[in-house]
Amino acid sequence: MKRVLIVGAGKGGSALLEFLHNTEKMKVVAITDINPDAKGLKIAAAYGIPTGTSYTEWIDDHVDIIVEATGDDDVLAQLLEKRSGNTVVIPGSVAYIISELMEEKESLLERLKLQANNQELILNNIHDGMIVVNEQEIVQFANKSAERIIGIAKEQFTGQDIKNVIAGTRLPHVLRSRRKEVNQKLILENGKKVITTRIPIINAENRVLGAFAVFKDITEVMNLAEENTDLNDIKTLLEAIIQSSDEAISVVDENGVGMMINPAYTRITGLREADIIGKPASVDISEGESMHMKVLQTRRAVRRVRMKVGPAKKEVLVNVAPVIVDGKIKGSVGVLHDVSEIQSLTSELKRARQIIRNLEAKYTFDDIIGSSAEMQIALEQAKVGAKTPATVLLRGDSGTGKELFAHAIHNESDRKHNKFIRVNCAAIAESILESELFGYEEGAFTGAKQGGKKGLFEEANRGSIFLDEIGELSLHMQAKLLRVLQEGEIIRVGGTTPIAIDVRVITATNINLEKAIMHKTFREDLYYRLNRLPIYIPSLKERIEDLPELIEYLIQKINQDYGRNVKAIDDQAIAYLKNYHWPGNVRELENIIGRAMIYMDMNEEVVQKKHIPELMPFTESSQQLQQDSGINRTLQEAMEQYEKQYIMDTLRDNHYHKTRTAKRLNISIRNLYYKLEKYGIEKSNMQ
Repeated sequence: MKRVLIVGAGKGGSALLEFLHNTEKMKVVAITDINPDAKGLKIAAAYGIPTGTSYTEWIDDHVDIIVEATGDDDVLAQLLEKRSGNTVVIPGSVAYIISELMEEKESLLERLKLQANNQELILNNIHDGMIVVNEQEIVQFANKSAERIIGIAKEQFTGQDIKNVIAGTRLPHVLRSRRKEVNQKLILENGKKVITTRIPIINAENRVLGAFAVFKDITEVMNLAEENTDLNDIKTLLEAIIQSSDEAISVVDENGVGMMINPAYTRITGLREADIIGKPASVDISEGESMHMKVLQTRRAVRRVRMKVGPAKKEVLVNVAPVIVDGKIKGSVGVLHDVSEIQSLTSELKRARQIIRNLEAKYTFDDIIGSSAEMQIALEQAKVGAKTPATVLLRGDSGTGKELFAHAIHNESDRKHNKFIRVNCAAIAESILESELFGYEEGAFTGAKQGGKKGLFEEANRGSIFLDEIGELSLHMQAKLLRVLQEGEIIRVGGTTPIAIDVRVITATNINLEKAIMHKTFREDLYYRLNRLPIYIPSLKERIEDLPELIEYLIQKINQDYGRNVKAIDDQAIAYLKNYHWPGNVRELENIIGRAMIYMDMNEEVVQKKHIPELMPFTESSQQLQQDSGINRTLQEAMEQYEKQYIMDTLRDNHYHKTRTAKRLNISIRNLYYKLEKYGIEKSNMQ
């Protein structure tokens, strides 16, 4: 065994020490460094290896190899001079190369380990069972669902021959045939019935490396089918389902004669039972051929065929499937989708996606301007909250920067490398909000995407989701959100299987939630879930001393947007702005500064009071003056003043709930937001 002395306990020496300590053919007799606090000395002490600040104590101690890890040419020269005749001296560059290689090795191992862990985590969380065998038919992997379905802990069959685990398995046959088997039935030894798909694993050189099986437990479904043997009961049940369905359905027998339609079919086509039942399948078609007859002839289903039906020539998409019993065709079932409804839903979904912005967070706490005591308190609370997984509730008037805080909290948290998804709860129609937030399964509703769709909560998994205007949610959606916060799982629209999620929820509102609870428009139990970490963001009026800082920042920002070169604002202008009450907060301030800079000459560099639009201090007398002077206004101005007052009264009557206000006014929620912005209507200046 070679005896090694390491001179230098820095990065290179430490890496070399770690490397040599794990070998059996070399022994580190000591490691030295003139710095007693060097990292390598501490590592050596933990291993029980002698250390020191001078190498002379060990240089003659029968050392076979001396590694110079300081990188100092003088030290290397001294070692070469003082070594014994048979001692080999290795220069520091070698130690440096070894340290770099060790770091690269560790980094590669960490990446490979993380990739393997992520893959195993995904496979362990799918609902279907999965087993993987190698070419020797030995089980290499089984997920948790496989354990559950087979009823054996995977530790008991990993490494075992697959035939000893599942007696009737055909994975060995798949290995030999190199062909996949899809949707095959199998009864396990524990009595469970499964549908399984078996696929060989073949590499680029066309060599079989193994095979895997994915299987689903259908025991309950099969038992239910076997128990329901009373055909009359089944027929009654099916008729009830068809009659209550919102999908337009028609059924014909093997001869193409109409047997059944439901009310939804009558609604779309305008044809009643008397017009269809007992008549040929083509009786309802205005343009196109009968898909029922085509399916009866070919015994194959057709999907999404466009045609026109009924006296009104309604344009529809048709799906028709054959009914086959014991190999004999007994008829066919058709489902009609109103094209106009699909187009309307598609248009609404597109509008919703324009509103929902799925972006990475782009602001940090450094982007939040303000040194006032009120703002510093809010910032400290937010920084503390960012380090915890707790739900955050941001409260404050409109325009105070709640979304900015949400961005910063995400970027300060350990989730900053994952998605940050923003949703304005008040700007999405109630009819599609649930499917957008929680996703949907295939066939959940008319126009649902094939294969279903992930919701925003699933998209934000391991990241953060920001729910703005949380107070505008309906009670139904509040109950759904409460389940997410309590159970950490969601259920897609039209689905039954819970999906576990790990999402940091950040919410914001400018309404008084306590009053909303009193008025029964907000759930008290959800309030306590959301209010775990409340952060109040002060209005601009409450932190007016931050005004100069904010203006300086806004001037630089607007310079970039408008290509201007404004450098400052004078004291008289600042004093004028400080006397204003700022109902629109920072958003209004940005508007005022932007307007001032637009009207400045290109060669002017200082914003003066004359550039700032006239600001009316909000007092009862000034408000009354405006009302009294209405006689001098134009008809258009008088109508706008009346519209503004009517919207304010309606908003107040509906407890500031914007969705209900829009319905009361019979306008869209988007139109309501436009008018609120147009007239500068904010809750804070209505109370």
